[in-house]
Amino acid sequence: MFLRRTIDALLFCVFALPFVSASPIIDLGYARYQGTVDASANTTTFLGIRYAAAPVGNLRFRAPRPPAHTTGVQLANAQPDQCYQAGNGLSATNPYKPRDVVVGTSEDCLFLSVSYPSDAKGHPTRQLPVIVWIHGGGYVGGSSSMYRGTDIIAQSNRGVVVVTIQYRLGVFGFLAGAKVKENGSLNAGLLDQDFALRWVNQHIGKFGGDASKVTIWGESAGAGSVLQQIVANGGNTKPQLFRAAITSSTFLPSQYNFNDRIPELIYSEFVAQTNCSGAADSLACLRQADVDVLETANTNINSAAFYGTFALVPVVDGEFIRQRPTLSLAQGKVNGKMLLSVTNSNEGPEFVDQEAAASANATQYVLDLFPNLKAAQADEVYALYKGLGEPTSQLNAIMGDSIFVCPTYYLLRAFAGRSFKGEMAILPALHGQDVLDYFPSAFIDFPEIAGAFPFYNNTAFIDAFSQSFTSFAISLDPNVRVTQTITPRWNKWSAGHTEMRFNKTESDVPDIRSLKTDDALLERCRFWESVGSLTGQ
Repeated sequence: MFLRRTIDALLFCVFALPFVSASPIIDLGYARYQGTVDASANTTTFLGIRYAAAPVGNLRFRAPRPPAHTTGVQLANAQPDQCYQAGNGLSATNPYKPRDVVVGTSEDCLFLSVSYPSDAKGHPTRQLPVIVWIHGGGYVGGSSSMYRGTDIIAQSNRGVVVVTIQYRLGVFGFLAGAKVKENGSLNAGLLDQDFALRWVNQHIGKFGGDASKVTIWGESAGAGSVLQQIVANGGNTKPQLFRAAITSSTFLPSQYNFNDRIPELIYSEFVAQTNCSGAADSLACLRQADVDVLETANTNINSAAFYGTFALVPVVDGEFIRQRPTLSLAQGKVNGKMLLSVTNSNEGPEFVDQEAAASANATQYVLDLFPNLKAAQADEVYALYKGLGEPTSQLNAIMGDSIFVCPTYYLLRAFAGRSFKGEMAILPALHGQDVLDYFPSAFIDFPEIAGAFPFYNNTAFIDAFSQSFTSFAISLDPNVRVTQTITPRWNKWSAGHTEMRFNKTESDVPDIRSLKTDDALLERCRFWESVGSLTGQ
């Protein structure tokens, strides 16, 4: 890895020199890092700052630890290695399938990156609000390397500092069970996020950021992570690590108690696939196992999960996550002052086998999706969804409502009078479709993919949608805009359950308007909340 970073540093100097001015050095106490300056954009970026010690060997399956002190200046001009990856099910259309990457993969992956307007650092009277981006990927995939903080800076009219973080994934970050509780740390991936937020709280001022004005933002499992940080520590995290939260496609899959039947079955299967079943101490055996053996089991276990679901996700650990998230939200036990939540109109299809769904039965499907449900609840699901069209539409709605959309409304209600709701409705309005509007460089290394985005290439629309997030992060109100956009007045969600829908007309003209939340949808959400003890939410 040292050799690769050295080569990257040399290449950067050779090819990027015309665009780079003096590179700043920041002292974090435990290490000194040198970033790079893009003079043409007047932005500074530090890539791959270590925020925690490598979680390897005896530190596997444990809470993150502070990094060791390092002498000399560390070059922060190359993307860090991503954490070990896995996928969900066996699907040709899996949005989280392993992708070709231009970075390596390593167990030593607890890094973050910081970007800021170059004239922000050291300003005598101006420290900027901070956005911390948490990537998605079903808690089993993804990395910070595909998200460029400079995209968000540009959309904020140079008004924010942006931090992108990585956290342990799959079995490395979310292995659960009584054994892990006894001699390790449950929800290690969430603890990584918390550790990174504490790093931000301590160090972001050195980059021109205001630690009292942090907004955490994520998409999919990143948005699910935001939800987890909102309910962490019973809603009483100290010190306050963020003042506001943004969720793009909130993700709340079944979150069982750490020692429930399903987490224990997954632990046992993981131990068996790594040849640790006969060990006197199975967790010690896992810590000594070769990482490639662990990764093979990680991939196998996730691939064997029910179509569109993820086997390794957060659990209720009794400490950091003290109870089912829906309970904490219903009780108003939340961290943060304000919330902005945005969903896509069709969140479910990407996680439903569209070919099989045409002949599927909604009653059986929901029993496969939530194995602890009983026949009586499955019949209720059928009654609620039978009027939504053919079986495929019913299954898509069940997946979308239960896992993504309804948890968003639980969040909105928890922030009553302090929340805004939006919807991306540009067809096909699928899960993840919105990302390229606010991270237009996300697939810059993959032009064959990037060419398919955005779905609606209209500058006025993209500015209106993307600047909603940065305006909110800066002012806690999307109506206080960084530049003038075409979005009308955006009321808080609790005021009549209104939300902003971002769409276009048949004649290809932006159509952004305030609408009332569908009552039938809220009725379906009330049902899902009522069976939360069975769905594990």
